[in-house]
Amino acid sequence: MTQQLSISTGAGVFDAIAAGPPEGRPALLLHGFPQTGLVWQRQIEALAAHGYRVVAPDQRGYSPGARPQRPEDYRISLLVDDVVAISEELGWAAFDLVGHDWGGAVAWWTAHAHPGRVRTLTVVSTPHPGALATTLRTDQDQRERSHYMIDWRETPATEERMLAHGAQELRDFYAGKVPQGSADAYVSHLSQPGALSAALNWYRAGRPDGAIGVIDVPTLYIWSTEDSAFGPAAAQETEQWVDGPYRFETLQGVSHWIPEEAPETLSRLLLEHLQAHAE
Repeated sequence: MTQQLSISTGAGVFDAIAAGPPEGRPALLLHGFPQTGLVWQRQIEALAAHGYRVVAPDQRGYSPGARPQRPEDYRISLLVDDVVAISEELGWAAFDLVGHDWGGAVAWWTAHAHPGRVRTLTVVSTPHPGALATTLRTDQDQRERSHYMIDWRETPATEERMLAHGAQELRDFYAGKVPQGSADAYVSHLSQPGALSAALNWYRAGRPDGAIGVIDVPTLYIWSTEDSAFGPAAAQETEQWVDGPYRFETLQGVSHWIPEEAPETLSRLLLEHLQAHAE
């Protein structure tokens, strides 16, 4: 049984979905664009059933109570600060961290900046930022896959276009791979005044205000062959950026929307990873 939480921090109030016993081993799950904490519904249920305490917040800009208007208020360092602030408010000294899409990028940066807090790291779809930067320089395929980000950063009418005609462009992102009820919930959420602009500010915030290095915590990285945003070069390069115990899993024939398209597989891999690093 899931519950709704409001988590108050210095940056604002974050809405979240939670489940599992309060004394259970803590796990924080970070969503990406254009979704909310709802993306983790199946994984929340699976982890809670195994005794974990799971919290999946709606991140900065997605929670109405933590929605600054300026793009610079979505710098990666501030998104990492949010993760730490949420964990502190929950009373978690250390936790298992899981992220998908933009949530995966935040998870990588958090594990690098705060390795003592992150017991294990699981990233779904998103390669290590250093691996992505390398392949953007060296791999034409990845440059083509990432071109949409330039459009979203530089086109002021992006929001209007995405929400036109019943938010058809936004709905098209999910490509029929996301359950209809969830897609409807995401579109409704991002149709709130200012919500889509806030979500797009993650792309418009500018370059990271620091450098990321190798990751030392136990890491599971899951990539899928039909991901339109992240190609095989960046996925394979990611191994070069992890010094700790590393497991790489490729899901054949699965799109970018792994948590909802392959929920049983993802939950199994996630539980295996957490149980392999129980201490």
